[in-house]
Amino acid sequence: MRTGRSALMAALTGALALGVCTATPAQAADTGVTVSNVVVNNGKPIVVGISEEKNPGVSFRMTWPAGYSSADITAFPHLYHETTAAKGAESGIRTGHVIYYDDTPRSANVEGELYIDPRWTLDSTKDATTWKIAVNVRLWATETKVKAEETLTGLGTVQVKRAARATVNASPEPVAKNRTLTVTGRLTRADWGKEAYVGYGDKLAKLQFRKAGTSTYTTVKTVRANSTGALKTTVKATTDGYWRWTFGETSTTGGATAAGDYVDVR
Repeated sequence: MRTGRSALMAALTGALALGVCTATPAQAADTGVTVSNVVVNNGKPIVVGISEEKNPGVSFRMTWPAGYSSADITAFPHLYHETTAAKGAESGIRTGHVIYYDDTPRSANVEGELYIDPRWTLDSTKDATTWKIAVNVRLWATETKVKAEETLTGLGTVQVKRAARATVNASPEPVAKNRTLTVTGRLTRADWGKEAYVGYGDKLAKLQFRKAGTSTYTTVKTVRANSTGALKTTVKATTDGYWRWTFGETSTTGGATAAGDYVDVR
């Protein structure tokens, strides 16, 4: 387990990637460090709401030149889009922490986390897109002097998506058997620019039912939300059970499923 310089810098939430340190700066130069097998969030999209912080995991393989040890290197991954990799180290999704697990004198497996606070990191819905992965590497000559620095790119991509929500209400409750049951709800998704959940209009959602005493939901029908994300339909009430709305993820938005609303049929 890495216990040298990077453990300290990791506590600074990727401060080196921002250049926030007292080290003597170096010109961009080949460090001789290589990074491979980068995996972010277990290869899954990162789904982000409007206020909750996210810490998606990141892992990669790192090797370095002879004559150095992992204590001489800091390697901070970050995500960026619509900018350069170097500028993305300052304005993109940055490192929360990393830990090196040396397994040879010149290589280590690296594990850590990125840090996302949507109130600061994500400015608009345009950020719901494909982000590129880069790693800022510094090779240290001394504790305070950087010998070489470079930003490694071409390491893959990851999708960042807007979190979504679904609500449901079935009425009347209770309802007489074989009478009409009205099921309403609303679909919303995160708008990072407004810092609010807004209506997910014109989205198709499935109405599902689970009979009391069972564990499986069955799709009854598919309904399209109106322009504000509102859903409404009617069904025949035949037996006690739970009703819910659900929809899958898209290229920009995560999926959502409402908690089941129980209806007593008498």
